[in-house]
Amino acid sequence: MIMNIKELKKTLFIFPGQGSQSLGMGTNLLNQFPKLKTFYDVGSEILGYDILDVIKNDEKKINETLYTQPAIFIDSIIRESLLLANNIFPNAVAGHSLGEYSALVSANVIDFEDALKIIKIRSYEMQNAGIENPGKMLALIGATEKQVKKICNKGKILVIANYNSYDQVVLSGDKDSIENAIINCREIGIRKAIPLKTSGAFHSPLMSSASKRVKEIIDSIKFHDATIPIYQNTNPVGEKIGDKIKQNLINQIENPVQWVDIINNMEKDNNSLDFIEVGNGKVLKKLNDKILKKSKTLTFNMINF
Repeated sequence: MIMNIKELKKTLFIFPGQGSQSLGMGTNLLNQFPKLKTFYDVGSEILGYDILDVIKNDEKKINETLYTQPAIFIDSIIRESLLLANNIFPNAVAGHSLGEYSALVSANVIDFEDALKIIKIRSYEMQNAGIENPGKMLALIGATEKQVKKICNKGKILVIANYNSYDQVVLSGDKDSIENAIINCREIGIRKAIPLKTSGAFHSPLMSSASKRVKEIIDSIKFHDATIPIYQNTNPVGEKIGDKIKQNLINQIENPVQWVDIINNMEKDNNSLDFIEVGNGKVLKKLNDKILKKSKTLTFNMINF
């Protein structure tokens, strides 16, 4: 289904996080809209390296946390700018993990430059925390709440990192606990246990060192009240007060992404408006299709400009 941009009115914007990246993502838009290169130029100046070159040409780096996070953020903001330029404005916003930073910019809480300054530190510190405290992540498909609790209780450090949909949760923990969890999942009949390719145990206590360092830069930046409600990973209800949004963001790195509650609340609070996944791919659409009651989710590639 391709929708003409003129058919879209009020929508809800959602922004993807790590795992949505691909080599060359979004760079085709430069052919049609060359002025978008300004975002890459400003981004490269803040980051200290050519982020456009990484996205276009370096398959290894694009999948490393240090580069993945700023690349996804810039790509999402570029796509959002095209929607805004075509008079498509969100009623509310949310982002999955890293995607929350794009949502903050969309809600005018912080600007593009300040968000990228935080992400520059966040990506470095999260990659470094993964080296200091090695961990892994594991997606469970079709597990009951009781089964998930049983698996987590058997681990040394093993927690729920993402409540992604009704039949998918992601666990985060130390390497041994994750490897044992894979075996335990088979034994108790969980349908699927899929190891994820991440550089660390995100949204877990193993990220505590990163969380402390990221807090320092977040605290140094002024957070404005949001112009539209933002539904955050650790607070899945609409929020507009800048200081509360800041504290929720600080809590994010060590705590789970409450995606199911976010999407349910956004749908309920906004009269079942449709969602647009403002980013590369369709990771969030796949999750939303399992959650939503009435609303539908469009991907950016389904929109004809």
